[in-house]
Amino acid sequence: MAVWIVLFRKEWLEAWRSMKLVWMPLVFALLGAGQPVSAYFMPQIMEHAGNLPEGAVISIPLPSPSEALAQVMQQFGTLGVLIVVLAFMGTVSSEIASGTASFTLVKPVSRLSVVTAKWASALSIVWVSYAIGFGAGWYYDEMLIGSPDAADAIMGFLAYGLWLSLVVSITVLFSTLLRSAAGAAFATLALTIVLSLASSLFPRIWQPGALPGIAGSLVQGIRSEQSAVVLIETFCGIAMLIAIASFLLRRKALP
Repeated sequence: MAVWIVLFRKEWLEAWRSMKLVWMPLVFALLGAGQPVSAYFMPQIMEHAGNLPEGAVISIPLPSPSEALAQVMQQFGTLGVLIVVLAFMGTVSSEIASGTASFTLVKPVSRLSVVTAKWASALSIVWVSYAIGFGAGWYYDEMLIGSPDAADAIMGFLAYGLWLSLVVSITVLFSTLLRSAAGAAFATLALTIVLSLASSLFPRIWQPGALPGIAGSLVQGIRSEQSAVVLIETFCGIAMLIAIASFLLRRKALP
């Protein structure tokens, strides 16, 4: 356990040196705060955009507080996922390519410890950034639009956080499997798209790709019978991905 903690702290130190601990929370905060602010001021923005006929009246109804918070998570579903993948696409492959992994993977350091330390570090950074972004969106939602139901908001927050955890796990897997960080990013994004499509086309099969939609529904107070099944499938999927990544690193020839 002591070795694992050292590896975990090393990952956090590298994240601080690479400024991930600064720019990721900042980007998530801007994404979260931007949605309710833009929704509130959209009529004024359209009014000053120009090219409107004289006397035109712009009437854009405000979303409800829960709808605005669901729209915040939609922002995370596009740019947020891309940011997570780009931030951690080289978490394993870069160390293998540079030869750092050869110095790290000496007794008593196991492959499983290395992979889980990197995964846990990435996961904690993503959750901190996501919480800051969601909190910023919730704050401006309260200030400008209204108060969403706190219990529904927290449930949606946790459900979408689980989706981001799955994205992190897929990124770690492909970063272990592929030599190229860009290839790992492309493969991760492609698989997340496939999961989202599969949840729509084959709803009775494995469906973690439905999590973003479930999270948005939970924020708006809409419960679904499939939610518990999807959560269990996602937890199992995350454990399977990390186990496969550890196995692949054990089999990989290091320079």
